[in-house]
Amino acid sequence: MEFFKIKRDIPFMRHALIFNLVSLITFLAAVFFLFTRGLHLSVEFTGGTLMEVSYSQPADLNVVRSTVATLGLSDVQVQNFGTARDVLIRMPVQKGVSSAQQSDRVMAALKVVDPTATMRRTEFVGPQVGEELATDGLKALASVVVGIMIYLAIRFEWKFAVAAIIANLHDVIIILGFFAFFQWEFSLPVLAAVLAVLGYSVNESVVIFDRIRENFRRYRKMNTMQIIDSAITSTISRTIITHGSTQLMVLSMLVFGGATLHYFALALTIGILFGIYSSVFVAAAIAMWLGIQREDLIKGGAKKDEDPNDPNAGATV
Repeated sequence: MEFFKIKRDIPFMRHALIFNLVSLITFLAAVFFLFTRGLHLSVEFTGGTLMEVSYSQPADLNVVRSTVATLGLSDVQVQNFGTARDVLIRMPVQKGVSSAQQSDRVMAALKVVDPTATMRRTEFVGPQVGEELATDGLKALASVVVGIMIYLAIRFEWKFAVAAIIANLHDVIIILGFFAFFQWEFSLPVLAAVLAVLGYSVNESVVIFDRIRENFRRYRKMNTMQIIDSAITSTISRTIITHGSTQLMVLSMLVFGGATLHYFALALTIGILFGIYSSVFVAAAIAMWLGIQREDLIKGGAKKDEDPNDPNAGATV
């Protein structure tokens, strides 16, 4: 399927240095904000009180949030749990107030608004648990990165593996930089979105790398820069259709998903946009600068030369 057919190759690599300078500046800014402002970690990481409240009728989450806010509590997460009548409330630790006192105050306020509200359970999440979750999250992130590098090194070549990992880490750091700069809450769903972006971004890189390898086999008269430009141009239609459809779905979650999905969808939105950018302008350019060439990708015998201007040469994804 090709809705956006482009007959002439676009010289992306001619401007690769400019695009990568923009990426470098954005990356350094993200690192700066991470170190100076840090992430605004949620209750899962910092510890706090967790309450499960049940109602006789479907609960209005906005009313629950406003009720809790009147008690002077900030950074409170309110979401449905299981059914529309069950609500899960996460509250950060308050100095000088025990978990039991905090939950009793919230429950009393909720009963004033709706006498049918009943407490199902209350738990205290200690800082040690939060620290363990953060450690496990970093281990998961490192495992994904190592797995991607091994996969790309086996399927393609180590230069592609290095290029893809640099591009993917570029996406992750920029997402974290946005959350640090705006002090958006970083929770477990956001961590899941970051891990999803890693896989999503590497998928786009694999598509382009696969077309580069195919072009090296088909067009022996082209140099490396022309091969990469042709590969990116020939996959543009696929990129627009795939990422456009994905972005529409993520934006629908961002707009209509409510507070529960807001930061999860926001992280995915940023990741998808920068994932496209990094796969095209960062990963491919770094592979070119690392000196990727035909001999790195073609282990067998030489293919018959084909005319680069032949419209029937090559396949379109």
